Amino acid sequence: MTASFALTYDNLVTTIEQYLERNDAAVVSQIPVFITLAEFEIAQQIKTLGQIEVAQGVMSIGNPIIQKPARWRKTVSMSVTSGGEKTPVFLRKYEYLTNYSAESANGLPLYYADYDYDNWFVSPSPDQAYAFEVLIYQRLQPLSSTNQTNWITNNAPNAMLFGALLQAVIYLKDDARQIFQQKYDMAMQALKTEDVTRVGDRSAIAVDS
Repeated sequence: MTASFALTYDNLVTTIEQYLERNDAAVVSQIPVFITLAEFEIAQQIKTLGQIEVAQGVMSIGNPIIQKPARWRKTVSMSVTSGGEKTPVFLRKYEYLTNYSAESANGLPLYYADYDYDNWFVSPSPDQAYAFEVLIYQRLQPLSSTNQTNWITNNAPNAMLFGALLQAVIYLKDDARQIFQQKYDMAMQALKTEDVTRVGDRSAIAVDS
């Protein structure tokens, strides 16, 4: 039985060379850039289950600032555990939290906001070392020679390939751009349709719960 094809970083580089019919050093040296740009493009257009991560940690007493995980893109939800019970921490504007903190003593955090791109801000400031859990969308571990696969190569190899080829033909000012654009758009539309279905299912579950 013939083994099924699996897209990896190495054979993605080779396949891009074959599609472009170019193996000159000037182009080959740019292929990692094409792949990286395609990853960013895909990440900006979709939010998939493959990008959801659960971040866990322990708050520092008296410190309202919590560092976000590397490659954070968007927060879905936050909760904190106190006395063995997990309770939600609700999203509010940062300005609301600073006013609330000024009027409240330290205690169990009730609200959170984005402090900046790398940190959250919670209020009230924790009066104990509370365990917390945050559900986030995280940019996937980038592909490289030392990280051969990720969610996109495993579940949407066509989007990864044609996304990288699209970046390549833009760089080369090649007439094949329209062909790769069409194939990339088709692959991305399929992924977006899956996302819409998942969101609909999640909403239905929330209503029924």
